[in-house]
Amino acid sequence: MSKPRVATVWLDGCSGCHMSLVDLDERLLDIFSRADLVYGPLVDVKEFPENVDVCLVEGAVSSEDDLERIHKVRARTKTLIAFGDCAVTSNVPGMRNPIGVPPLLRRAYLENADINKSIPVIDVPGLLPESRPINRFVDVDIFLPGCPPHADLIYTLLDDLLAGRTPSVAGARFGR
Repeated sequence: MSKPRVATVWLDGCSGCHMSLVDLDERLLDIFSRADLVYGPLVDVKEFPENVDVCLVEGAVSSEDDLERIHKVRARTKTLIAFGDCAVTSNVPGMRNPIGVPPLLRRAYLENADINKSIPVIDVPGLLPESRPINRFVDVDIFLPGCPPHADLIYTLLDDLLAGRTPSVAGARFGR
């Protein structure tokens, strides 16, 4: 029997949730003795694969690229987890929402720049009008809040899922 396929995705966030995942330390060996890590920042795979069993998604949906990626991830994943407060509520990325995109870009690239004052348009994804949590765009199966979620919570959640148990993580809630 093949191992469950696990992936992680990083949208608009700070990478803190992935750092907390790495903080599992030797427990990562336990998790990935029972599952295959098939995609994420620590895996050299360029395209999100088909038939992913569990995917932890960190970050809010803030750009056109994020929006395209979250739809692809949802279509290819059985259990999608909103991983951390940015994915659950849009948290820090959502702080830009009251400002609006044009004033934000002017401030960042024109007013604060000393040289090369111009708003980038080549090889930079367009920003959406607002940064939003992932459940505003796709169905989410499990919400794991925290900024970032503690490594113990991540381990318990993954351990439960890989053992076929309903997750018993305090603070986690179930979508759909």
